[in-house]
Amino acid sequence: MLRVDLYCGEEPLKVDRTQVLRRSWQFIGHEAMAPSPGDYLAEEIGGAPVVVVRNAEGGLAAFHNVCRHRAGALVADGQGSCGEAFVCRYHGWRYALDGRLKSATDFGAAPGFDPRRYGLFPVRVETWRGLVFVNLDLDVASLAQMLEPLAGAAPLPAFPLVERRSHTLACNWKTYVENYLEGYHLPMVHPEFDADVVVADYRVEIQGEVIFHSAPPRDASVYAGTWAWLWPNLAINTYRHGYMVERMTAMGPEETRLDYFYFFDPARTAELAAMFAVSDRVTAQDKRVCEEVQRNLRTGIYRGGVLSPKHEHGVAWFQTRIAQAHGEPAPA
Repeated sequence: MLRVDLYCGEEPLKVDRTQVLRRSWQFIGHEAMAPSPGDYLAEEIGGAPVVVVRNAEGGLAAFHNVCRHRAGALVADGQGSCGEAFVCRYHGWRYALDGRLKSATDFGAAPGFDPRRYGLFPVRVETWRGLVFVNLDLDVASLAQMLEPLAGAAPLPAFPLVERRSHTLACNWKTYVENYLEGYHLPMVHPEFDADVVVADYRVEIQGEVIFHSAPPRDASVYAGTWAWLWPNLAINTYRHGYMVERMTAMGPEETRLDYFYFFDPARTAELAAMFAVSDRVTAQDKRVCEEVQRNLRTGIYRGGVLSPKHEHGVAWFQTRIAQAHGEPAPA
């Protein structure tokens, strides 16, 4: 049965971050967002600040966004350019784009101080079809191995990032993920969805660490009718003329931020507007129901229920993985 206490409070969130989010591949952006040497993307991954930078050779490198001196930040979160070197925003220590300490600015002569021992802490970074992922676990299996079930999926078109939107939900990140992982709620929460896809034929299939959702699209639908969710907190939603990457970030025990990255054919303005309208409507509906669920989890009345074998096997799989991460037996 579901451990309700894992969906509330600081201690479960700490375990989620250290045992799940920091030990899995996390999407940080598209490589086109950092096209030139010195361009960077900086985000928090499992509560830990990370920066990905385009190096002088044209490749990508990733580090903890933490100066080795007194833990200052190298760059502000978001996108930008640091030029030829990282310069700590606190005391000005300079680091090469490969992480080496170039200069402990105006530090003085410290006995035994060896700059070679004070390079930036590295982070794994790999790309898949232009999407950039990082992993704080340096010994983890490759991104390609994790995404192998997607190898036969429809290729993502080489469209530019045309829009980025964020939404904040007052719920635990796992509450939102579980909502995403089943189509059981569609007739009640998203009644208009049946105009876009055939809800009665909605299917969920688990392959490795990827859960595929599919439903036949209607003739006038903006959807392509296929969605892929990647463990533990990412989705790729496909449309007729583009796709959207959805990152589900745990901001607090009962706060989740959804970051939507829309890659779309900019010439298809009519379809783009329709896509945004559908996406905003669905998000607002999910926000309402997830926040209601979180409120009810918080009350202590609910002690766990039964999952539908027809519709909620993706939720059961997710709950099992979360229980394992917390050192608990799988939910019954």
